Amino acid sequence: MRGALVQRLSLVALVAALCITPAVAHAQTAVDPQAALDSYRTTAGGPGAALLTHDRTLRSGSASITENRPIGPDDRFRAASQTKTFTAVAVLQLVDDGRIDLDATVERYLPGVVTGNGHDGAKITVRQVLQQTSGITSNTGSPQPQADGTYTLRELVRAGLTTPPRNAPGTAFEYSNTNFALAGLLVEQVTGRPVGDVLTDRIITPLGLTRTEYPRTRSMAAPFVPGYAGARFGPFFFWLDRTDSVEPSFVASAGAIVSSQRDLATFQRAILDGRLLSANTLREMRTTVPMPGVAADSHYGLGLWRLALTCGGEAWGHFGDLTSGHSSGTFATDDGRVAALVTNTIVFSEPSTTRIQVIDAALCA
Repeated sequence: MRGALVQRLSLVALVAALCITPAVAHAQTAVDPQAALDSYRTTAGGPGAALLTHDRTLRSGSASITENRPIGPDDRFRAASQTKTFTAVAVLQLVDDGRIDLDATVERYLPGVVTGNGHDGAKITVRQVLQQTSGITSNTGSPQPQADGTYTLRELVRAGLTTPPRNAPGTAFEYSNTNFALAGLLVEQVTGRPVGDVLTDRIITPLGLTRTEYPRTRSMAAPFVPGYAGARFGPFFFWLDRTDSVEPSFVASAGAIVSSQRDLATFQRAILDGRLLSANTLREMRTTVPMPGVAADSHYGLGLWRLALTCGGEAWGHFGDLTSGHSSGTFATDDGRVAALVTNTIVFSEPSTTRIQVIDAALCA
């Protein structure tokens, strides 16, 4: 099985830093979900891929190169940018509590933090940070670690702001992890607590997400999905284990969450069901802007991605990619459908069968 898979995979470059990139194509026609999953895995995915939906569990390939076992719905993996939705929900819960004003400036809560290189926190609102329209463009910059190798949110923000803005605040969508490092710092400033503790106490524990955590270390508790990067050396193709290669604090409130397909499906359903936010705040979260050059027929809200479905209607969720060797996405609809996808390598570019098509096939089946 692995030999046939290897022949159909393109070379994947090895990287050592975060790469959380949005999907880049939209489905035109829905197909059989299992066929879509198999095609996605064999043209771009890792040794294995899995799709959990509201009514079925689909698997393709293996969770590990050392044993033949499918990815399970409760296996942990690095959810990467799906963390952004957790962080956005925490900010919006503080809006519901009257502790944050969406249209107040960042300067009001974090004086002197967003400044220099053309950035001005007095002109950027909390809403624009969550909607990725702040003008902040740098994904990570070059932050300096502390003596123990970890990174502070303030340092992540400082490094991200070394790149000048490409657009004025509120004028254009620009995907940036620095926005969500800033959102995490905002949560910490307002609550006086570490953002991971806030996400745990306000979201993870109340929803009973027992396979989800904001990690303090690089290790994941078993069972988990190993992450891989593929490389070719002459005629030979190798999968290299990258599972513990990323320091969690480097991605922090933009990408650190470890979770499972079942937990992420529960989380996305809880957002739409109104279990986490008031109706008014959820409406704000689902107020979107176009994502030009990112994904056709897709729009971005406040840490929430809207996908137009080929069968009509829309789905809400987020994708996530990390150089630990995990690419994933979880989306739900207002009528209760949900689809959670994961593969055990990072997908740098979308193949002929995209993950949007896999999600679309699952929700339109």
